[in-house]
This record gives sequence, structure tokens and C-alpha cells, in this order.
Amino acid sequence: MCGIIGYIGEQPARPRLVAGLEQLEYRGYDSAGIGLVDDDLAVFKQVGLVSGIDIPESTTQTCGIGHTRWSTHGKPTDANAHPHTDCSGRVAVVHNGIIGNYDELRTTLSDHEFTSETDTEVVAHLLEVELERTDDLREAVSAVVARIEGSYALGVVAAGYDGIIAARRNSPLVVGHGSDGNFIASDVTPLLAHTRSVSYLEDGDIAQVTREGVSIWKDGKPIDRERHTIEWSPDAAEKGGYDHYMLKEIHEQPTALRQAIAGRINGIEEGVDLAELSLSEEFLTTIDEIQFVACGTSYHACLYAKQLIEEFADVRATVEFASEYSIGSGRDPERTLVVGVSQSGETADTLRALRMAHRVGIRTLGVTNTVGSTMARECDDALYIRAGPEIGVAATKTFASQIIVLAMFALTVAETRGELDVAAGRELRRNLQDLPGAVQSVLNQNDEIKEIAEAYADGEAFFFIGRRLGGPVSLEGALKLKEISYDHAEGFPAGELKHGPLALVTEETPVLAILTDGTRPEETRNNVKEVQARGAPVIAIAADGYQGDHDVEFEVPDLGLLEPLVANVYLQLFAYHVANSKGRAIDKPRNLAKSVTVE
Repeated sequence: MCGIIGYIGEQPARPRLVAGLEQLEYRGYDSAGIGLVDDDLAVFKQVGLVSGIDIPESTTQTCGIGHTRWSTHGKPTDANAHPHTDCSGRVAVVHNGIIGNYDELRTTLSDHEFTSETDTEVVAHLLEVELERTDDLREAVSAVVARIEGSYALGVVAAGYDGIIAARRNSPLVVGHGSDGNFIASDVTPLLAHTRSVSYLEDGDIAQVTREGVSIWKDGKPIDRERHTIEWSPDAAEKGGYDHYMLKEIHEQPTALRQAIAGRINGIEEGVDLAELSLSEEFLTTIDEIQFVACGTSYHACLYAKQLIEEFADVRATVEFASEYSIGSGRDPERTLVVGVSQSGETADTLRALRMAHRVGIRTLGVTNTVGSTMARECDDALYIRAGPEIGVAATKTFASQIIVLAMFALTVAETRGELDVAAGRELRRNLQDLPGAVQSVLNQNDEIKEIAEAYADGEAFFFIGRRLGGPVSLEGALKLKEISYDHAEGFPAGELKHGPLALVTEETPVLAILTDGTRPEETRNNVKEVQARGAPVIAIAADGYQGDHDVEFEVPDLGLLEPLVANVYLQLFAYHVANSKGRAIDKPRNLAKSVTVE
């Protein structure tokens, strides 16, 4: 992994491929490369930034592929960068995913010279063998992928072949239908400047992309894939005057929240309308358990949603790391719902968990930001969070959007089951409608938050504490800080301080405490006194009535059970300004990728 772009058309490929790779930089990478073809193949690749690839501006080839690599097999080196070629230098391959049986396949190619440590290079050599048997590149790719175990999104070009062959299994790949040429890409972001018309490849698909159009094959037979129109504007994937995508996306949260709510809450008294859901009343009234599966930030959103589900709908809810998910005993598939949450809809571990549930007959619901994603296509139902493109590796606006969509889902389940308290439901709907304005009130304090963040940026470690709904937000606040600043940060329920973490607290370890509605703030204040007794500075994010003797205090407006979500915006800005004061690569933090498409 991490980013693929390909173009064939009437215009020079080089500028389109370079621009496409730059649009994919947000996914994270350590090396990059481009392969251009006509009658010959030319490959340019190196460790480092896309802008550093040395390609003569005079190149005129109108077909090529490009890749940004995030290392899995082999260290970041020029040799390990994609594209990879065969012995003859005729074939070039870019690949996202992991080829599980590459060692076995490599032993069948003992007479071939390998120049990298990667699993991908075996594909190029296998294609070399197949092209000795056939001149049809699509047929050759089909024969090779039949031998591959694991996951792949492949882009293949060959000297003398006027087109690109793309193939996919368990790793996303999209085809773009343009007016002056056609594209392949890992996601739609690099396509927005050229086309809004796309088709999403499905597992087992092989696409033949030429100047004239796109043909898709599966199991040796042509197949049609629906064309989708992408609603995002090209400007949505630009920085818009902000120094970093992350800062822009933090500030986009009021808009993202309004988009998520639009048409779903039409009035405080009118209830919630999630019209896209096809879950029957009979099913929702008889389920015994809702299982959430997710990773990272999405996992924290699920922890928040679990508490809302149980409070409003009176149904058992559990949250599991998707990478650790197993069905377990004692569950009735017909009375269980598994909800997968993923910004991209392509997270490998979450997809694996959902497929496991589906195989035993459990109904699945995908909550995602990406129309046409694998999750949206494979789940029985899909709910879109409508946050718009998120480019920064550290998720921000999608966290808030996930939670409010799941809050609306909780209200839907509660109402369907006849468990919804009228007054409590009215209050939550009012708070959902007021949330964008509350978030904006925090964003308006950006300068003050920056000043505080810079004052505490040299802390030896940072601890985030809160109870109940403050627990997931504490975890998320710590995750944001460690992701982009590389500082040690931990989040945990405040009551756990005395069960070990208190040993780490010193005068050099700032503690960020969430003291809002829905977080049992009176109890957390006792834990605040514990750290103050050890000399630790306390930064409190507090609602009215919970202010106190703190080193720094930020106020959260009255918003009931959504107050911790407003507190999270303070934590996002705090993390951003700490990292920025240290000169970190905020949008592309080391070792991390935006969409984790390998297990």
C-alpha cells in the first residue's frame, strides 16, 4: 500500500500522474514512483516525496501508472519503491495489499533476477512468464491473479500495449471515466479534477482501461459496473488557505455536522428519519445485541455510541476491535446486529469482521463516509456520515459525524422498540441541532487554545481523563496528540488513575480532564485533586457548574450528552498546536496511513 493512480488518454500522462500522486499523499507514504509506456517502458522511482521524482518534463507518453508506497515488505529504498518490473523491463506493476504466498511463488521463478525485497515484484515476473504464452495482457493478468493468495489492487502496463489492466481483491480500486482519457485510482480524490464519473471495482474484477473506454471482466466474462457521480467538489480536497488539511478539517466540523443532520432531523418534535435504513421493525424489536466493530478513531466513536444505545434503546451493545473480532458462543444470529464503522469503508480489519458475521447469518450495517465503498456495497444496510473528503491522516471531522449519525441511529432503535423517553428524545434532538453552533464557539477560541498548547508543549507526557462519555473522548484526545506530535499520551477512565497510571504523574505531565454532562464530573474532580496533589498541571474542559481550581479552564456550552463531543474539539486543536509548535508533519505523520487496507 498506499496510493495508486493510472491514466491513459490524449494528453501527456506525466503531469496527471504526478498531480494524482500528490493528491494521494494524505494516505501516507515513504517512497513514490511512476511508469510511462508507449513502445518502450520508462520507470522513475525513489525514496521520498512525489515532488522529488526526477522525470523529464519533455516526456510525451500518454499512458502510465504511479504509486506512493507505505512499506510492508522491505524497508523504504529506491529498489523497493513501485512500480516493479520484470527481467526484460517490459512490464510494470503497482500494487496495494499483501501477497500472502509470494515466497512460494518466488521459488517457482528461480531463473528470474529479483531486485527488491517486496512481495509485489513477484507479480511482474509471473506476468513475464505469462506474456511468453499470450500477447493478451488482460489474459496474462487473469492467469497471474488466479495464483495469488492475499489482497491486491493492481495496476499493470506493458511496453507496446496501449492500455492499463487493473485487478482487485480485498483492496480498493476505482475507475474514472474522463472526457480526455480514463483513470484508475485507489480512491476518488485524485480524480476530482478530471471527472466525477466513476465505477468501483469489486473483488475478482479485472478492468481493461483504454483510450476508448473501460471494460470490466469477472470469471472470464464481461460484466457491467454501475457508474456513480461523485458529489464532492475539487475544492473540497484542497487546503483552502489553511496551513494543514487537519486544521481545515477541524474547522469544517460545523458544516460536516449540518450535512449529517440534514433531512434526518426535521424538527425537535418530529423524531429522526433515517430513510436509507431497511432494518425492519420486527428485526429491531427482537434483537438482543448490537455489536460494534471498528478500529482507531472509529472504535472510539463506537464506545460513545454504545452508551447512547444502551441508555436510550435498552438493548445490549458491545464494542470490539475489528482486528480481534470473533463470533463467540451464545449469540443468536437472527437476534444480533453487527455495525461496522469506517471512514473509508475499506478498513481491512473491519471488513473482515463484517464478512465473518455475514457468513454465519448475522445482519450487518456499515457506517461510512464513502459512497460506493466496499463496506457500503457488502453490508445489508449502509448509513453515510456525509462529512466530505477527509485528507489529514489524523481523523477529526469524521469522528464527530460518526457519533451524531450513530446517535440518530440510537434514537431510531429506541423509538422502534418503544423504549424512547419522550423528554429525553426531544432533548437529544435539540442538542444535535445545536451541536454545529456549539462546535463553532470552540473554534472561535483557536488563538487562546494555541497559546495554551504552546505553553505546555514541552510536557514529558500527557494524560487525558474522563468518565462515561468522557472516556472515549479521552482516548481520542490522546490518540490525536500521539499521532501527530509523537509525544507520549494516554487516555483512560478517570477512576483508573489510582490503579497504576498515577505512578507516572509528575509536575511535567499535564493532565487534560473532561468535566461535562454525561461524564460524572463530580467524581472526576476527585481524580483531578489527586493529580494536583502530585504537582501535575490540570487543563480542564468544563461545563457550567464544574469549573474549579484548575491551571487552565475551557468552557463547554450546555449541550447535554453531546458536551463531551464539544470538549473533543478543544482536544483536537490542542493536539494540532502542540504538534505544529514542534514542526511535525501533521498531515502525514510518520509510519501512519490514512486508510489501512491490509490486516
